[in-house]
Amino acid sequence: MDGALRSVNRVLLALAGLLLLALGLAALVGGFDLPRHWNFDMPSGWPWARADDVLLSGTDRTKWRDDSWWWPAVFAGLGLLVILMLWWLLAQLRRRRLGEVLVESGDGEGALLRGRALSNVLEAEAASLPGVDKAAVRLTGRRTAPRASVELMLSARAEPGPVLGRVSGEALENARSSASLDALPAEVRLRTVRHRPERVI
Repeated sequence: MDGALRSVNRVLLALAGLLLLALGLAALVGGFDLPRHWNFDMPSGWPWARADDVLLSGTDRTKWRDDSWWWPAVFAGLGLLVILMLWWLLAQLRRRRLGEVLVESGDGEGALLRGRALSNVLEAEAASLPGVDKAAVRLTGRRTAPRASVELMLSARAEPGPVLGRVSGEALENARSSASLDALPAEVRLRTVRHRPERVI
């Protein structure tokens, strides 16, 4: 999925770059009246060859307005464009999670470990620690240098210091050693469960 998404990104960026480059060159040619100054002719039907030309004339803009298919086609095209852009945006957001981690075997070769599997193991171990009600882990960075973003929901009477120490010294260290990583930098966020205040008599 990540490879396909990278290919789609490259194609979209290339197409967008070519389109913007073509529009920019067309604006320069027409705006500076280069065909007249440099004595060359634009292709027949070229809409913007002189400084006083417009890209779309009034006739071109209103040519199909009275046809019954025009407005449904416009709305369908715009709706499809919005759906494609939303898909692309959501795919970029999902891509922030690291897909795989390179595990060194020590003999010059390595194996690929799914990032989701490593984060699930780290979540389970962090959630099993005393004082932790729930844990969420997301791996980011590169597959040779992953980073962990850990969010912990602490129980009402948990002490943040000891919990943070055990997460760092046990859960993160176990994940680092099991994946044969030199380091596993982590950002840990702590939240506590809300509870009603107790009345002291």
